Amino acid sequence: MMPFTVNIKLSPRTLTGALNIQNKTAVDWGWQGLIAQGCHSVVLVIDPVTAQMIQALERHKANVVKVKWARENYHHSTGSPYSLRLASADVTGKIIVWDVTSGTACCEIQEYSKPIQDMEWMWNQDASRDLLLAVHPPNYIVLWNADTGTKLWKKSYTENILSFSFDPFDPSNLALLTSDGIVFISDFSHSKAPGSTGKKVYISSPYSSPVHSKPTPATGAKKALNKVKVLITNEKPSAESVTLNDCLQLSYLPSKRNHMLLLYPREILILDLEVSQTVGVVAIERTGIPFIQVIPCRQRDTLFCLHENGCITLRVRRSNCSAVKEPDPDQSVQELAYDLRCQCDAMRVTKTVRPYRMVCSPVSENSAALIVSDGRVMMWELKAHATRPDIQYSSGVSPLYSPVSFCGVPLRLHQRRIPDLSLDSMIGQSVIAGEEPPKAPLQQEVQLKFLLTGLLSGLPLPPFVIRMSPPLTTKNINQYQPLLAVGTSNGSVLVYHLTSGLLHKELSIHSCEVKGIEWANLTSFLSFATSTPNNQGLVRNELQLVNLPTGRSLAFRGELGNDETPIEMIKVSHLKQYLVVVFKDKPLELWDIRTCTLLREMAKNFPVVTALEWSPSHNLKSMRKKQLAAREAIARQTVSDTEVCSVESSVISLVQEAESRSGLSQSISAREHFVFTDTDGQVYHLTVEGNSVKDGARIPPDGSMGSIACIAWKGDTLVLGDVDGNLNFWDLKARLSRGIPTHRGWVKKIRFAPGKGNQKLLVMFNDGAEVWDTKEVQMVSSLRSGRNVNYKVLDVDWCTSDKVVLASDDGCIRVLEMAMKSASYRVDEQELTDPVWCPYLLLPRASLALKAFLLHQPWNGSYTLDVAQINYTEKEDIKSLIQEQLNSLSNDIKSIFLDPEFSLLQRCLLVSRLYGDESDLQFWTVAAHYLHKFSQGEQLSEPAANGAAAAQGKPGNHLDICYDTLCENAYFQKFQLERVHLQEVKRSNYDHTKKCADQLLLLGQTDRAVQLLLETNAENTSYYCDSLKACLVTTITSSGPSQSTIKLVATNMIANGKLAEGVQLLCLIDKAADACRYLQTYGEWNLAAWLAKVRLNSTECSEVLKRWVDHLCSPQINQKSKAILVLLSLGCFLKVVEMLHSMRYFDRTALFVEVCLKHGVIEVNDNTNKLISSVFADYARTLKALGLKQGAVVFASKAGADGTDLLNELTGIRGASRGEEEQ
Repeated sequence: MMPFTVNIKLSPRTLTGALNIQNKTAVDWGWQGLIAQGCHSVVLVIDPVTAQMIQALERHKANVVKVKWARENYHHSTGSPYSLRLASADVTGKIIVWDVTSGTACCEIQEYSKPIQDMEWMWNQDASRDLLLAVHPPNYIVLWNADTGTKLWKKSYTENILSFSFDPFDPSNLALLTSDGIVFISDFSHSKAPGSTGKKVYISSPYSSPVHSKPTPATGAKKALNKVKVLITNEKPSAESVTLNDCLQLSYLPSKRNHMLLLYPREILILDLEVSQTVGVVAIERTGIPFIQVIPCRQRDTLFCLHENGCITLRVRRSNCSAVKEPDPDQSVQELAYDLRCQCDAMRVTKTVRPYRMVCSPVSENSAALIVSDGRVMMWELKAHATRPDIQYSSGVSPLYSPVSFCGVPLRLHQRRIPDLSLDSMIGQSVIAGEEPPKAPLQQEVQLKFLLTGLLSGLPLPPFVIRMSPPLTTKNINQYQPLLAVGTSNGSVLVYHLTSGLLHKELSIHSCEVKGIEWANLTSFLSFATSTPNNQGLVRNELQLVNLPTGRSLAFRGELGNDETPIEMIKVSHLKQYLVVVFKDKPLELWDIRTCTLLREMAKNFPVVTALEWSPSHNLKSMRKKQLAAREAIARQTVSDTEVCSVESSVISLVQEAESRSGLSQSISAREHFVFTDTDGQVYHLTVEGNSVKDGARIPPDGSMGSIACIAWKGDTLVLGDVDGNLNFWDLKARLSRGIPTHRGWVKKIRFAPGKGNQKLLVMFNDGAEVWDTKEVQMVSSLRSGRNVNYKVLDVDWCTSDKVVLASDDGCIRVLEMAMKSASYRVDEQELTDPVWCPYLLLPRASLALKAFLLHQPWNGSYTLDVAQINYTEKEDIKSLIQEQLNSLSNDIKSIFLDPEFSLLQRCLLVSRLYGDESDLQFWTVAAHYLHKFSQGEQLSEPAANGAAAAQGKPGNHLDICYDTLCENAYFQKFQLERVHLQEVKRSNYDHTKKCADQLLLLGQTDRAVQLLLETNAENTSYYCDSLKACLVTTITSSGPSQSTIKLVATNMIANGKLAEGVQLLCLIDKAADACRYLQTYGEWNLAAWLAKVRLNSTECSEVLKRWVDHLCSPQINQKSKAILVLLSLGCFLKVVEMLHSMRYFDRTALFVEVCLKHGVIEVNDNTNKLISSVFADYARTLKALGLKQGAVVFASKAGADGTDLLNELTGIRGASRGEEEQ
C-alpha cells in the first residue's frame, strides 16, 4: 500500500484581509520596485506592476506599525549584491530585518516595549549600509547596526517624538516632530550621538492665522498666503492658540534645499528654513475634503496629496513666468503656488472602509499605491497625453510641457521614447522667473491623468468558515484545481485558487452569515447560513447548492427554511450521494444530492445529534460489477454465437469502460453508512441505500469521555473528540480503543488528511490546533494562541496531504506545513500568475550578469534579448530564470533596448532606473548632462558680479534644481535670486528683513540690500548698525586703501567668531574667493560651495569645489560618491575615471570610459591609455567572473598589453568549449 497519493505542489502562503488600525502607517515603496505593507502581525510584499502578493513574512507576535526598505544608493557588485532587505517594527518595540527573497529574519532588535514611532535607513556615507535610526517612545532616538543588532548610540530628548525627517541635501540635518514643536538637529552623525539638544521651535497652528479668520472666497487661498504671519517662533505659543497637535506630517522637500512641508488637515504649508517663514500654502476650500498625507517629489516640484475620501490629487508648482495673465494686480506678487493638475476617483468611505496611507514609487515618482483599511491596495499610475495647442484653459493655469530630453540625451526628431517612464520624462522643468516659456520644436503641451492599473483585494472581515475542494486523486488529476471555499459573515462565498493565492470567484449567495460549506464534487458545493434568531429562537435557514463554473445557485431545500431551528451542520457522504442536515432541536434530514430530493425526515423521537460522520466504506464497486455483468449477459443473449466469436474482447472492455464513465453510477444508489452520537455519548450506526435507512449497531457511551463534539472516520480508524478535550482513537479492525486527554478544552473539529494510507489527523480547539498521527497515536505538531501565535484559530482544514489551512480572527487564512510553523517562503518557489520584473530575486551573480547583458553587447552587431544567443557559461535553470526576467519587461522597454539608435549612455540610465539602483541613477543622470554639455563645447556660464548673467543652452536644458550645487552656475544663481525675492516678499519682521539683506549682499544685489537696511525702525537696537552698513555698501570704492582696510576688518571679524559678517564684507569688495576659503577653513563647506556658484567665475569656482572634493574624500567624511558627482559637474572626467577605478567600481568605470571616448571628452595620450587599458582589463575580469565570456574577450582585447594574458586564457577556454561542442 502506497503511503500517499500524488501531491500537488502548493507553497505555504498567507491570504490577508482587513488591516488593523495600528497598521495604518506600516507601508513603504522601496527603490527595489516592491511595496511592503503590514497586515496585523504579517508583513506583505507586493509587486505593484502585476498587483501580486509575492511574499508574506511572519515572525512578529504583535501588530506591525512600521516597514522600511533599505536604500540602494551604493555600488552593487558580487561583494555588495542586489538584495531585498526590509526592516519592520511592531507595537512591542521589536524590529526585524528581513531577507525578503528567502523569507528569513537576518536580525532581531528588541530593547524597549513600546511601539516604534518612526525609522529610517541611513544612506549618507559610503562606509556602511546597515545603519537604522529608530524612534523609541517616548523620547529616544537610537541608531542600530541592523546587520548585527548592536546599538551604536542613544539620545533622549525632553519632548515626546512623533516622527522625524532627514534633510535630503545635508544628512547632518534632522528635524524631529514633537508633541508641541519641532526640534532641528544640525550635528547628526552615524559615529556619535548628537551633542546638542537641538534648536527647538514652536509653531502656532494655521487655524489661528488669518486664513481662517473669515470665509474664504474662491481665490482666498492665493490671497491668504500674503497674510500668513510668522508661524515659526522660538517662544511657546499662548495657551489659547492651538499648537502643533493638528500637524499631521513634517517632511523636507527633496526637490529644493532648505524647504520643509508641514501638513495640516486643511492646509499644506511650505516653509523656507533659512528665514523660518511660510513661503507657500495650499489651502482647501471650506467645502473641500481634508488632507491625510502628502508625498513631495524629487524629480519635479510636485505634491501627491491623499484626501479623506481616498482621492489622490497631484499638484505641480506653478512656473513663475506664467503665460496666463493674472487679472488681479494683488496676485502679481511672487509666490510658491501649487496648481491642481489631476486627481483620481474617490472611494465610498464607511466605518470599516477608509483610506489609510499612500506610497509613491521613489524611482519613477509617477505611480502611487493607495492602502485601504479593508485590505485593498489600489495602484494608480500617472499618464501624460499631448493636447492641442489651440485649447484654452478655463482653469487659468499655465500649460505643462513635455521634457526636451529622454534618458539624459536631448530629443531628436522621430526618436523612440517612453513618455511614462518617470515623472521627469512626462513634464518638463519649471520655468524660473525672467525666462521665457520653452518653445523647443519637439516640446508638446501635455495634460496629466490618473489611471487605475492594478487592484489587490483582501479577505472580508472575519469570522470565516473554510472548506477545501475534494482532494487530488489519480482519477481527477486532469480536472483538479486546489480551490478553497471561504464563507464570510456577509453571506458571500469566496473561492481562492491556492496555487496562485488569487481570488478565483466571489459569489453572493446568502443574506446572512455563512456557517458551513461542503463540496458536492470538484465543481459544486453546498453552503448554509442562518439568520439571527427571533423571540422564539427560530431562524431562517438558507441551504444553497452552487455550481462554480456558471455561478448558478439553487435553493437546495426549496421553500423549506423559514421559522425553524437553526441548522447546526451539514455532512456530505463519501460518494457525494447523500446529505445529512442536522438541526439544533429538530430531527435530522437525509437528502439525495443528485436529485435534490428529501429521502427521509427522521421521527420526532429521533435522538439529538451532537456529532456525525459518514463512513468511507461503501458497496459501489460490487454494485457496478453486478450491473455490468447483467448488461453483458443481456448483450450476449441478443447476438448469435458466431457473432460473439467475431467480437473482440477489447471492444467489449471499451464498451464497459464507456458505460461506466457515462454515468452508470448515477443510476446506482450505493449503500453508505454514517455514525452519530447523542447527548449521552451513545454511538449509533445507520445504513442508507436508496431511500431506505436501516438502524445498525449501537455502542454504549465511554465513561471516560464527555459529550462528544465531533467525529472523524478514515479506513479502519474512527476518532471521537469531546467537549473536555479528550480524543478517543478506535481501531475498528483490531476492535481496540484508546483515550488520550489533550487538556486543551473543547475539541471543535477533527479532520483526517487526504491520501491513501495517510493517517494524520488535524484537531481544532478553542485556543489553536494540533496534528496527530493516528497510527502511532501521538501528537506531531501543535499551535497555541498566545504562545506560538497571537491570533485565534476560527476554522481548519487540510489543503493537501501534508499542508493545512487555518482561518484566524486577524482576518488571515494561512496555508502552513504540517509543522504549523511560520508561513514565510522563498519567493522564487512561488507559482506566480504573471511574471514579475525584479532582478533582486535572482542570485547575485545572475542579477549582475543580466545587468551587464542589458547594458552592453559589443560582441553583437545588433542587440538581443535572448540569453540563449550568447556564450553565457551558467546552469540552464539560472539561464531560464534570467530569460523569464527579460520576458517580463514591457514591450515599450524591449523595443527601446532593441533600437540601435539608443546609445550606451541612455542604456546606462534606463537600466539603473529598471534596477532601482539609486547610486547608478544619480551618477548617470549627472554624467549624461555634463557629457553632453562639454562635448557640445558649451562652458558653464559665469555669473557676473551683479547677478545679471543669463543662462546659456537650449530651453529647459539644465540639470534639475534638486541636484542643488551640481547645477550650472547661472541657473543656480537665477534660482537663488528668485528664492531671495520670494523671501523678501514674505518677510514679516525685522529678523526676516535682516536675513534677506544678508542674502542679497552675498548675491551681489547691493541696491536692493541697501533699501532693506534703510527700512530698520529707529526704535530698533540695530538701527544705527544697519544705517552705517547701508552707507558702507553704497560708498564702497575699489581703491586700494579702502579695500585693504575692509579686508583687514573682515579677517579680524572672522578670527573673532563673526564668520558671516566677515564673509559679507569680503563679498562687498569682490573677494568672494577669499570668503569661500575662510568658509571652508571653518567647516562651512556647503555655504562655500553655494557662494562659489553664485559669485565666482568658472575657474575660481572650480578651485573652491575641488577643495570640497578633497574634503569629501577624506576618511572621516567618506562621501566619495558625492565627490564624484561634483567632479562630473566640473568636467573633470579623467579624475572621475581614476576615482571610480580606485574604488573598484570596475563596471561603472569601463562604461563611463566608453561613453567619454564616444563623446570625445577625454584626451587620448600615453598616460590616459595606460589608465584606460587597466580599466578595461579589470572589467574583462569582472565579466569573466560573471560568465559573460564574449564580453570579457572584447574588453580584454581593448585592454592591450594589460589584457593579453586574460585574452589568451579566454580564447583557450573558448576554443576548448568549441571543441567539446564539436565532439
